[in-house]
Amino acid sequence: MPVFQKNSEKSALGGQPKATKRVKVAASILNCNFLRLYEEIKSIEKAGIDALHLDVMDGHFVPNLSFGVPILKSIRQVTKLPIISHLMVIKPEDLIDKFIADSDGIIFHIEATKRPRHCLHQIHQAKKLAGISLNPDTPVEAIFKYSNQIEEILVMSVHPGFGGQAFIAKSLERIRAIKKYLTSVNSCAMLAVDGGVNPNNAPSLIKAGVDILVAGTAIFSSTNYKQTIERLRCSK
Repeated sequence: MPVFQKNSEKSALGGQPKATKRVKVAASILNCNFLRLYEEIKSIEKAGIDALHLDVMDGHFVPNLSFGVPILKSIRQVTKLPIISHLMVIKPEDLIDKFIADSDGIIFHIEATKRPRHCLHQIHQAKKLAGISLNPDTPVEAIFKYSNQIEEILVMSVHPGFGGQAFIAKSLERIRAIKKYLTSVNSCAMLAVDGGVNPNNAPSLIKAGVDILVAGTAIFSSTNYKQTIERLRCSK
């Protein structure tokens, strides 16, 4: 199941975007047990996760380091799940080509590059799906002009760099504003949220218009991955 819908895809009825059948859940593996990485991936596969979300951190754009291409390649060898590489790095255009081969999609931060259109070209040229992320303090209007060129907008609902942070409440209003704009311009971009997502706030996020929930701590700290994923994927 693809995580994104390509932005060029429109419904045959009136040119409107195709309806999403259900909210999708992507597991942020930053929060998994890396001593048991293979077992963790197989467990969330069995639990019904839709995709894997890899937070790639450079220690500069965010004050933390995570993992690089070798980990991505190892994960790609053991799963057919869609892999989305979230580049939390300065000048993502310098790293996209390194991550693109083993990723199904690449997300970069609007704050991290002066060449966003070049980044999008790199990703689409490789026939992969492109997303742009924005930090909690970045005006939502910063991504509006790219809304018909991307497959996903990722709203950070925590300050990026570390897992396990609390959800920033103002993110809900930001999500509503982006959803309203996407609808007004007939964009097929899917709206995702990352940071502090859990079964308690999932209903409000879905009601606000989120298509993809990125969750890490909520899943990997639970004793029943399947049950937690099902609770996240609650209906509107």
